[in-house]
Amino acid sequence: MIEHALPALYAVFIWWFGTGLVFVLDQLSRRTFRLSFAVATAVMLGALYCITDLADRTTIGAAYAGFTCAILVWAWQEIAFLTGIVTGPNREALPEGTHGWPRFRSAVMAILHHELAILGLGLGLLVLLWGADNAVALHTYAILWGMRQSAKLNIFLGARNLGEGMMPPHLAYIASYFRQRTMNYLFPVSVTGGTVLAVLLLQRAIGGEEFEAVAYTLLATLTILAVLEHWFLMLPIPLDGLWTWGKPSAETPSPQAPRGPDATLPLRP
Repeated sequence: MIEHALPALYAVFIWWFGTGLVFVLDQLSRRTFRLSFAVATAVMLGALYCITDLADRTTIGAAYAGFTCAILVWAWQEIAFLTGIVTGPNREALPEGTHGWPRFRSAVMAILHHELAILGLGLGLLVLLWGADNAVALHTYAILWGMRQSAKLNIFLGARNLGEGMMPPHLAYIASYFRQRTMNYLFPVSVTGGTVLAVLLLQRAIGGEEFEAVAYTLLATLTILAVLEHWFLMLPIPLDGLWTWGKPSAETPSPQAPRGPDATLPLRP
Protein backbone atom coordinates (compact mmCIF):
# COMPACT_ATOMS: atom_id res chain seq x y z
CA MET A 1 0.00 0.00 0.00
CA ILE A 2 2.88 2.37 0.76
CA GLU A 3 4.04 2.19 -2.88
CA HIS A 4 0.73 3.84 -3.82
CA ALA A 5 0.15 6.15 -0.84
CA LEU A 6 3.46 8.01 -1.05
CA PRO A 7 3.28 8.89 -4.78
CA ALA A 8 -0.37 9.88 -4.36
CA LEU A 9 0.50 12.26 -1.52
CA TYR A 10 3.45 13.59 -3.51
CA ALA A 11 1.26 14.32 -6.53
CA VAL A 12 -1.30 16.12 -4.34
CA PHE A 13 1.42 18.24 -2.74
CA ILE A 14 3.00 19.16 -6.09
CA TRP A 15 -0.44 20.03 -7.52
CA TRP A 16 -1.38 22.26 -4.58
CA PHE A 17 1.98 23.87 -3.81
CA GLY A 18 3.05 24.29 -7.43
CA THR A 19 -0.17 26.05 -8.40
CA GLY A 20 0.06 28.31 -5.36
CA LEU A 21 3.71 29.15 -6.05
CA VAL A 22 2.97 30.18 -9.63
CA PHE A 23 0.15 32.35 -8.28
CA VAL A 24 2.52 33.96 -5.75
CA LEU A 25 5.03 34.85 -8.47
CA ASP A 26 2.25 36.34 -10.55
CA GLN A 27 1.20 38.57 -7.63
CA LEU A 28 4.62 40.21 -7.42
CA SER A 29 5.41 43.55 -9.03
CA ARG A 30 5.45 43.46 -12.81
CA ARG A 31 9.10 44.52 -12.58
CA THR A 32 9.87 40.99 -11.42
CA PHE A 33 8.16 39.24 -14.32
CA ARG A 34 11.17 39.19 -16.63
CA LEU A 35 13.32 37.70 -13.89
CA SER A 36 10.67 35.12 -13.01
CA PHE A 37 10.40 34.18 -16.68
CA ALA A 38 14.17 33.92 -17.07
CA VAL A 39 14.48 31.70 -14.00
CA ALA A 40 11.53 29.59 -15.14
CA THR A 41 13.17 29.18 -18.56
CA ALA A 42 16.43 28.03 -16.99
CA VAL A 43 14.55 25.57 -14.78
CA MET A 44 12.55 24.31 -17.77
CA LEU A 45 15.72 23.70 -19.80
CA GLY A 46 17.25 21.86 -16.85
CA ALA A 47 14.08 19.77 -16.55
CA LEU A 48 14.23 18.86 -20.25
CA TYR A 49 17.86 17.75 -19.83
CA CYS A 50 16.86 15.68 -16.82
CA ILE A 51 13.99 14.10 -18.74
CA THR A 52 16.39 13.07 -21.50
CA ASP A 53 18.84 11.65 -18.98
CA LEU A 54 16.07 9.64 -17.31
CA ALA A 55 14.69 8.17 -20.53
CA ASP A 56 16.19 4.70 -20.01
CA ARG A 57 15.89 4.50 -16.23
CA THR A 58 13.01 2.58 -14.68
CA THR A 59 13.65 3.05 -10.99
CA ILE A 60 11.26 4.49 -8.41
CA GLY A 61 13.37 7.64 -8.22
CA ALA A 62 13.26 8.01 -12.00
CA ALA A 63 9.45 7.83 -11.92
CA TYR A 64 9.27 10.63 -9.36
CA ALA A 65 11.89 12.67 -11.22
CA GLY A 66 10.16 12.31 -14.58
CA PHE A 67 6.86 13.39 -13.07
CA THR A 68 8.46 16.38 -11.30
CA CYS A 69 10.36 17.49 -14.40
CA ALA A 70 7.17 17.44 -16.47
CA ILE A 71 5.49 19.63 -13.84
CA LEU A 72 8.42 22.06 -14.07
CA VAL A 73 8.10 22.18 -17.86
CA TRP A 74 4.38 22.84 -17.49
CA ALA A 75 5.06 25.53 -14.87
CA TRP A 76 7.04 27.44 -17.50
CA GLN A 77 3.87 27.57 -19.59
CA GLU A 78 1.84 28.90 -16.67
CA ILE A 79 4.39 31.56 -15.73
CA ALA A 80 4.86 32.63 -19.35
CA PHE A 81 1.10 33.08 -19.73
CA LEU A 82 0.21 34.64 -16.38
CA THR A 83 3.02 37.19 -16.62
CA GLY A 84 1.63 38.19 -20.02
CA ILE A 85 4.85 37.33 -21.87
CA VAL A 86 3.36 34.50 -23.96
CA THR A 87 -0.35 35.03 -24.58
CA GLY A 88 -1.72 35.84 -28.04
CA PRO A 89 -2.00 38.58 -30.68
CA ASN A 90 -5.42 39.67 -29.40
CA ARG A 91 -5.06 41.60 -26.14
CA GLU A 92 -8.44 43.28 -26.15
CA ALA A 93 -11.63 42.45 -24.29
CA LEU A 94 -14.40 40.74 -26.20
CA PRO A 95 -16.63 43.38 -27.80
CA GLU A 96 -20.08 43.42 -26.25
CA GLY A 97 -22.64 41.40 -28.15
CA THR A 98 -20.10 39.08 -29.81
CA HIS A 99 -21.32 35.48 -29.97
CA GLY A 100 -20.80 32.21 -31.82
CA TRP A 101 -17.84 31.74 -34.14
CA PRO A 102 -16.54 35.34 -33.82
CA ARG A 103 -16.40 34.89 -30.03
CA PHE A 104 -14.53 31.58 -30.35
CA ARG A 105 -12.10 33.00 -32.90
CA SER A 106 -11.35 36.03 -30.74
CA ALA A 107 -10.84 33.80 -27.70
CA VAL A 108 -8.38 31.60 -29.62
CA MET A 109 -6.43 34.64 -30.80
CA ALA A 110 -6.21 35.88 -27.21
CA ILE A 111 -4.25 32.75 -26.18
CA LEU A 112 -2.85 31.55 -29.52
CA HIS A 113 0.85 31.94 -28.72
CA HIS A 114 0.33 30.23 -25.37
CA GLU A 115 -1.38 27.28 -27.05
CA LEU A 116 1.33 27.00 -29.68
CA ALA A 117 4.00 27.02 -26.96
CA ILE A 118 2.18 24.21 -25.13
CA LEU A 119 1.94 22.19 -28.34
CA GLY A 120 5.59 22.87 -29.23
CA LEU A 121 6.91 21.66 -25.89
CA GLY A 122 4.63 18.64 -26.04
CA LEU A 123 6.01 17.69 -29.45
CA GLY A 124 9.52 18.25 -28.08
CA LEU A 125 8.85 15.79 -25.25
CA LEU A 126 7.42 13.31 -27.75
CA VAL A 127 10.64 13.46 -29.78
CA LEU A 128 12.86 13.20 -26.70
CA LEU A 129 10.98 10.22 -25.27
CA TRP A 130 9.99 8.33 -28.42
CA GLY A 131 10.48 4.66 -27.59
CA ALA A 132 11.91 5.45 -24.14
CA ASP A 133 11.48 3.06 -21.22
CA ASN A 134 10.64 5.94 -18.91
CA ALA A 135 7.96 8.09 -20.53
CA VAL A 136 6.43 9.35 -17.27
CA ALA A 137 7.24 12.96 -18.17
CA LEU A 138 5.50 12.69 -21.55
CA HIS A 139 2.43 11.06 -20.02
CA THR A 140 2.29 13.65 -17.25
CA TYR A 141 2.49 16.51 -19.73
CA ALA A 142 -0.16 14.89 -21.95
CA ILE A 143 -2.59 14.59 -19.02
CA LEU A 144 -1.96 18.21 -18.02
CA TRP A 145 -2.50 19.37 -21.60
CA GLY A 146 -5.63 17.34 -22.21
CA MET A 147 -7.35 18.17 -18.94
CA ARG A 148 -6.38 21.85 -19.16
CA GLN A 149 -7.82 22.09 -22.67
CA SER A 150 -11.01 20.53 -21.34
CA ALA A 151 -11.15 23.02 -18.46
CA LYS A 152 -10.63 25.96 -20.83
CA LEU A 153 -13.44 24.79 -23.09
CA ASN A 154 -15.74 24.32 -20.10
CA ILE A 155 -15.01 27.86 -18.91
CA PHE A 156 -15.58 29.19 -22.43
CA LEU A 157 -18.89 27.34 -22.75
CA GLY A 158 -19.98 28.28 -19.25
CA ALA A 159 -19.21 27.35 -15.65
CA ARG A 160 -20.35 28.48 -12.22
CA ASN A 161 -16.90 29.21 -10.72
CA LEU A 162 -14.63 30.75 -13.32
CA GLY A 163 -11.58 31.48 -11.17
CA GLU A 164 -11.55 35.08 -12.35
CA GLY A 165 -10.27 36.12 -8.93
CA MET A 166 -6.93 34.50 -9.79
CA MET A 167 -6.60 36.40 -13.05
CA PRO A 168 -3.95 39.15 -12.77
CA PRO A 169 -4.93 42.74 -13.69
CA HIS A 170 -2.83 42.78 -16.88
CA LEU A 171 -4.82 39.78 -18.14
CA ALA A 172 -8.20 41.06 -17.02
CA TYR A 173 -9.39 41.18 -20.63
CA ILE A 174 -9.23 37.37 -20.73
CA ALA A 175 -12.17 37.20 -18.31
CA SER A 176 -14.41 38.80 -20.93
CA TYR A 177 -14.26 35.52 -22.85
CA PHE A 178 -15.55 33.51 -19.88
CA ARG A 179 -19.21 32.66 -19.54
CA GLN A 180 -21.02 31.99 -16.31
CA ARG A 181 -23.55 29.16 -16.33
CA THR A 182 -24.56 26.46 -13.91
CA MET A 183 -23.81 23.73 -16.49
CA ASN A 184 -22.71 23.13 -20.08
CA TYR A 185 -23.00 20.12 -22.38
CA LEU A 186 -19.24 19.39 -22.37
CA PHE A 187 -18.89 19.05 -18.60
CA PRO A 188 -20.40 15.52 -18.25
CA VAL A 189 -18.17 14.31 -21.09
CA SER A 190 -15.08 15.86 -19.47
CA VAL A 191 -15.59 14.38 -16.02
CA THR A 192 -16.64 11.00 -17.39
CA GLY A 193 -13.63 10.79 -19.68
CA GLY A 194 -11.27 11.91 -16.93
CA THR A 195 -12.75 9.42 -14.46
CA VAL A 196 -12.42 6.53 -16.92
CA LEU A 197 -8.79 7.48 -17.57
CA ALA A 198 -8.09 7.64 -13.83
CA VAL A 199 -9.57 4.18 -13.32
CA LEU A 200 -7.48 2.71 -16.14
CA LEU A 201 -4.32 4.27 -14.71
CA LEU A 202 -5.14 2.97 -11.24
CA GLN A 203 -5.55 -0.52 -12.64
CA ARG A 204 -2.09 -0.30 -14.20
CA ALA A 205 -0.69 1.03 -10.92
CA ILE A 206 -2.17 -1.79 -8.82
CA GLY A 207 -1.04 -4.52 -11.15
CA GLY A 208 2.42 -3.14 -11.95
CA GLU A 209 5.93 -3.69 -10.64
CA GLU A 210 7.68 -1.06 -8.48
CA PHE A 211 8.37 1.45 -11.26
CA GLU A 212 4.95 1.08 -12.86
CA ALA A 213 3.19 1.14 -9.49
CA VAL A 214 4.74 4.51 -8.63
CA ALA A 215 4.53 5.96 -12.15
CA TYR A 216 0.89 5.08 -12.74
CA THR A 217 -0.12 6.11 -9.22
CA LEU A 218 1.37 9.55 -9.89
CA LEU A 219 -0.46 9.77 -13.22
CA ALA A 220 -3.75 8.48 -11.79
CA THR A 221 -3.62 10.94 -8.89
CA LEU A 222 -2.92 13.83 -11.25
CA THR A 223 -5.89 12.79 -13.38
CA ILE A 224 -8.16 12.54 -10.32
CA LEU A 225 -7.07 16.02 -9.24
CA ALA A 226 -7.80 17.35 -12.73
CA VAL A 227 -11.29 15.83 -12.55
CA LEU A 228 -11.77 17.46 -9.14
CA GLU A 229 -10.74 20.79 -10.66
CA HIS A 230 -13.50 20.31 -13.22
CA TRP A 231 -16.00 19.72 -10.42
CA PHE A 232 -14.71 22.88 -8.71
CA LEU A 233 -15.87 24.79 -11.78
CA MET A 234 -19.47 23.76 -11.12
CA LEU A 235 -19.69 23.69 -7.33
CA PRO A 236 -21.92 26.40 -5.77
CA ILE A 237 -19.04 27.67 -3.59
CA PRO A 238 -15.81 29.37 -4.72
CA LEU A 239 -12.68 27.35 -4.02
CA ASP A 240 -9.96 29.74 -5.22
CA GLY A 241 -8.77 30.00 -1.61
CA LEU A 242 -7.03 26.64 -2.01
CA TRP A 243 -4.29 28.44 -3.94
CA THR A 244 -4.54 32.09 -2.93
CA TRP A 245 -2.52 31.68 0.27
CA GLY A 246 0.15 33.85 -1.34
CA LYS A 247 -2.20 36.66 -2.28
CA PRO A 248 -1.44 40.07 -0.71
CA SER A 249 -3.87 40.81 2.12
CA ALA A 250 -4.31 44.48 1.27
CA GLU A 251 -6.22 44.62 -1.94
CA THR A 252 -8.78 46.86 -3.51
CA PRO A 253 -11.95 44.85 -3.91
CA SER A 254 -13.14 44.44 -7.44
CA PRO A 255 -16.73 44.96 -8.48
CA GLN A 256 -18.94 41.91 -8.18
CA ALA A 257 -19.36 40.11 -11.48
CA PRO A 258 -22.92 39.81 -12.70
CA ARG A 259 -24.66 36.58 -11.76
CA GLY A 260 -27.01 34.83 -14.10
CA PRO A 261 -27.37 31.70 -16.15
CA ASP A 262 -25.74 33.13 -19.25
CA ALA A 263 -23.85 36.13 -17.90
CA THR A 264 -20.60 36.98 -19.65
CA LEU A 265 -18.02 38.38 -17.26
CA PRO A 266 -17.04 41.99 -17.88
CA LEU A 267 -13.52 43.31 -18.17
CA ARG A 268 -12.15 43.63 -14.65
CA PRO A 269 -10.35 46.86 -13.72
